Amino acid sequence: MTKSVLCAVDVSDGDTDRAVLQEAALIAGLHDAQLDVITVVPDFGTSLVSGYFDPGFHEKAEEEADKHLRELCVATLGEERNRSVRHVVATGSAYKEILSVAEKAGTDLIVIGASKPDVKDFLLGPNASRIVNHSQCSVYVVR
Repeated sequence: MTKSVLCAVDVSDGDTDRAVLQEAALIAGLHDAQLDVITVVPDFGTSLVSGYFDPGFHEKAEEEADKHLRELCVATLGEERNRSVRHVVATGSAYKEILSVAEKAGTDLIVIGASKPDVKDFLLGPNASRIVNHSQCSVYVVR
């Protein structure tokens, strides 16, 4: 039985991941599972790259991502359901952070969209493909 569902969304894509979030909430509800929703802010990498941004830019980007994540959850799930959702904003490579959070949280199921496909990925986005291939738990891909 699923006890924890981790839904990965990209808040920079606006409402594109609403269907993914709705599906994750449905599955979590059916199994009386905790719903965690994650978005990942890219890492700047080297200090050379980060030097081009104003001080505090990354913290501001994380705050904005958290704001958009919560707004997406409220708009998609409603205020009441959103109160029980755990919101996670991580920094780094999307697939690595999603897998890391899933492992640390003891996630039973990851729900992710298959957006932005490329022919080389055989119609599964690069992050979704990596998550499917490397996850220690089940992965549900929403098209």
